[in-house]
Amino acid sequence: MILNIARKELKSLFVSPMGWIILALLQLVFGAYFFQGVDQYFQVMSGVMRPEERMGVTEFVGKNIFSIASFVMLFAVPLLSMRLISEERRAQTLTFLFSAPLSLLEIVLGKFLGLVAFLSILILLIAGMMFSLNLWAEIDFGYIIANLLGLWLLVASFSALGLYVSSLTQQPVVAAIITFVALFGLLLLDHFLAGDPGSLITHFSLMRHFEPFSRGLLDTQDFVYFLLFIITFLILTVRRLDADRLRG
Repeated sequence: MILNIARKELKSLFVSPMGWIILALLQLVFGAYFFQGVDQYFQVMSGVMRPEERMGVTEFVGKNIFSIASFVMLFAVPLLSMRLISEERRAQTLTFLFSAPLSLLEIVLGKFLGLVAFLSILILLIAGMMFSLNLWAEIDFGYIIANLLGLWLLVASFSALGLYVSSLTQQPVVAAIITFVALFGLLLLDHFLAGDPGSLITHFSLMRHFEPFSRGLLDTQDFVYFLLFIITFLILTVRRLDADRLRG
């Protein structure tokens, strides 16, 4: 049943004009930054820098596209997640969802996986662009895979928080704004507290845990952080829906 709900949510995103618009715009942005990175690589590596200062094409182009991808997703996810539950509440179809032979966990996981599947398409498009570099140069597959994994975990975390916020209100626009503000704060938490890098609060920064992936490093602490972040907000969403069901 979880897969059926996920399939329904994925289909609804493709039926909606917003889904196609966001998909097209993001692919346009990623493609532009990719080609810009390749062009700059040939310009910079043509002799401007000394050989010992030069970096590989994978890191040069990858830093360009993965940095913008994490930033752009900050705007895309709130727009895509805002309707997941708030639209059900506004259309008064949430009661029908509760009366279906489904557990609340199945409903939440289905909606979450549907959104993540849609966003994974964008990540696969980025992967295709990066792996295409192998057609004319030797690339660092480990660096690319680490960045793709980090980006996927970051996007999944965005989606989990967006789903929870969507369960709090019946106004999709309000859900989008709250999600964006919350994600922006969590993403740059360590920058806001730059004067106190040892503060415990900085460890909750999403960017702090994404940066090792962006350098091609895999750390179990970062894996655990993202997984706990996702699980926490999915559980909070289930509890929120359970409270709504009890109130009738």
